[in-house]
Parts: sequence; C-alpha cells; structure tokens
Amino acid sequence: MTETHDVATHLAQVKDRIATAAQAAGRDPASVALVAVTKTHPPETIRLALAAGQRVFGENRVQEAKAKWPALKADYPDLRLHLIGPLQTNKVRDAIALFDVIESVDRPSLAESLAREMERAKRRPLCLVQVNTGDEPQKAGVARADADAFIERCRTEFTLPLAGLMCIPPHDQDPAPHFALLDALARQHGLAERSMGMSGDFEIAIAKGATLVRVGTAIFGAR
Repeated sequence: MTETHDVATHLAQVKDRIATAAQAAGRDPASVALVAVTKTHPPETIRLALAAGQRVFGENRVQEAKAKWPALKADYPDLRLHLIGPLQTNKVRDAIALFDVIESVDRPSLAESLAREMERAKRRPLCLVQVNTGDEPQKAGVARADADAFIERCRTEFTLPLAGLMCIPPHDQDPAPHFALLDALARQHGLAERSMGMSGDFEIAIAKGATLVRVGTAIFGAR
C-alpha cells in the first residue's frame, strides 16, 4: 500500500517541477494542468491524491475506469477524468458517460461514433485529436500527413467539441521536435489544448507549449 505521505509529497514535487518549468519558459504555471495518470492503481491510492487536492486524472482503459471511478466521482463531483488510451468504437457509450475529456480521437469511424453517442446521450465531453507524430505503425493516432484534414472533419463534419491535440513521441527519439510539431499544429488550427509530456519528459513538453501533462510514475511510483 502506498503511504499517504508519499503520494502527497510526490504530487507536490511534480507540481513544483511544473511551475519551475513553466516559469523557465516564460509561462504562467497556471497555464499547465497536471493529469495524474492512475491506470492500474486502486481507488484507495487515488483517494490519497484526491485528499491532497488533485482533481484531474487520466485512465487508459474504459473497463478499468468503469470499475473505479463512479464511486470516486460521487464523492468528488468536481474531479475531471480524461481518457488517454486508445478507444474502441464498442466502448464509446461507456466512455461518453464516464469521461470528461477524451484525448485519443484518431480516426473517422471513432469520430462518427462519438458524435452519434453525444447526440443520443446529450453529453459532450471535450475531445482531443491524437496525432502519431512519429508515424509509428504500432501506435495509435492519426498520421501526420492526415492530421489537417482529420482535424477539420472532426470540427465540420462530426461537429465534435474539439479542444486540442495529444501525442506520445517515440520512446527512442528526442521528444522536443515532436512536442514542437504538435504545438505548431494546434496553433495552426486555433486549438487551445496540447496534451504532451509524461513523467520522463514533461518539463521539455512545457517548454514546447504543453497545457496538459500526463504524469503517473512520478506521483504513484512504478506499476
């Protein structure tokens, strides 16, 4: 069991690092939100972060989130839950019901399913388009060459509540050019949110314009 002190201390340390990185980049620390990634961590560990004041969280899998988050949301109605992992179309109904932000919109069939379910459910979580900045065949995300057209389709054809972009750079490359590419693409399309950077590289992401950083290990420890 993770000790209360550990989660609270690590959370404070990560927030300090975010503030320092933002100030070094000439940015307001408040312009960067921390998404605490809780995949595989049990509700009792998540409650330690909630007790320490954290309110924005990320989960990778819809099924895992369904088992953990309804009770937590009932106790903390102000929390915001992000889906940061790939989304299958057969999980769209559950995702719309549970998540406040869906960061992994990456193909027309998914965008169409999301639009249809939002209309049915009368609930419109914010959406981010995931861009495969490294064009890695094994990784989710729209290819760089297709990103412009897909972003426009999400807005005009599917009328999704599109707030920004997300990426996961190749693990064996310098992430800075990938973060810079995502920032430039977001600016080009007038999108406010850039979800980029994880435990090992979020300071670099902040220097390149991240508004959301997804941090798990540095807060909760290795899974």
